[in-house]
Amino acid sequence: MKKMMAYLIGFTTLMIALIPTDLIAGQRRRVVVHPARVAVRHPIRRHALVVRRGHPLRRALPASVVVRPAHRAVVVANPLVFLPAVTWTAAAVALPPGEQLVWQDTEQINRDEGWVDTNFGVDSQGNALFLDINGTTQLNFAEITFANGNVQVVDFADSTRGTGIYKLLDFPDGRHVKTVRMLAKSESPDTKLTVYLSKS
Repeated sequence: MKKMMAYLIGFTTLMIALIPTDLIAGQRRRVVVHPARVAVRHPIRRHALVVRRGHPLRRALPASVVVRPAHRAVVVANPLVFLPAVTWTAAAVALPPGEQLVWQDTEQINRDEGWVDTNFGVDSQGNALFLDINGTTQLNFAEITFANGNVQVVDFADSTRGTGIYKLLDFPDGRHVKTVRMLAKSESPDTKLTVYLSKS
């Protein structure tokens, strides 16, 4: 019996010695490759740009846009009256202190979408609006609707702006802002647009 056990141990040791070391190492270094994940993008749906009667801009506007509904639905009870458009002065500024910021909201757009019709439900009182751009975007126009139904159009004149904080509109007497609408197109892969309302 002892001779048999010694024979088996010797035979096993010999077999292990004869196995190529690179085969053993290869078994230890076995790598499992998983298929690469493919990003799924939903189809982009474009719609005809809707401009209400009385809109002060007379130049050609984009024919079709991607429409982003407001994160917060706000009802304007009074009839809408468009004021004469104001031309935007793209001056970089600093945001007011945090305690003066009464509202903010963010929308992210991407280059593949083309022109995007963004809508922000504000429904808050303030005296200045700010636009924070993170990325590069081409801007067409903005509409600021107040509680009394007045609509102030800000003409960006298709200007392109990079990352920065800009004054969107001043109204020092204080107004109740209902909504902000903005037509923009991302020139970078993605652009984040944040609108702030301040009250000093």
